[in-house]
Amino acid sequence: MSELPETLGVSRETFERLRIFSDLLIKWNPHINLVSKTTVDDLWTRHFRDSAQLLRLCDHSAEHWVDLGSGGGFPGLVIAAMQDEPDAPRRVTLIESDTRKATFIRTVIREAGLSAEVIAKRIEDAPEQNSNIISARALAPLGALLGLAFRHIDADAICLFPKGEKWRDELDAARARWSFDYEAIKSETDGNAVILKIGGLARV
Repeated sequence: MSELPETLGVSRETFERLRIFSDLLIKWNPHINLVSKTTVDDLWTRHFRDSAQLLRLCDHSAEHWVDLGSGGGFPGLVIAAMQDEPDAPRRVTLIESDTRKATFIRTVIREAGLSAEVIAKRIEDAPEQNSNIISARALAPLGALLGLAFRHIDADAICLFPKGEKWRDELDAARARWSFDYEAIKSETDGNAVILKIGGLARV
């Protein structure tokens, strides 16, 4: 089930933190459904590698990375585990309203020795984060996602949103309410998926 750190493109120290995360997820998942049980056998590709690729898409200093609706910790905990990698963010904040999942996230942070903060509130109710990187995975359609992200970003922020094969439809719908620049970057883990890299976000 595990991959070698060199195949993930991370240091052995990062890999060890990810391994602790993986072990805890497998232990907790039957009780609180952190990820779909059909993906557990392919955990490292479907979740860890899929999340890790986001860090490589940052082209400016990630001072404060905020992960919205973190669920089982993807991609936020993976980004936090990569704290020694090039271009790693100085701060990572995960916002997750489900108290059981927030407890899991805090457990991983403690057991793996990660530097990250958890806010166990709805995204709409969390204090404004003024972040310059926002991520969210499988949380909401793009238009709604941009609305959730908008109050938590600074003027120069970028958003990194993995999206499936219908991403163009979501993009067209979002443009009715939002103005933004974007780049659609092919996912390393799914030939039909992209990561939408969005900047210059403003209401129409």
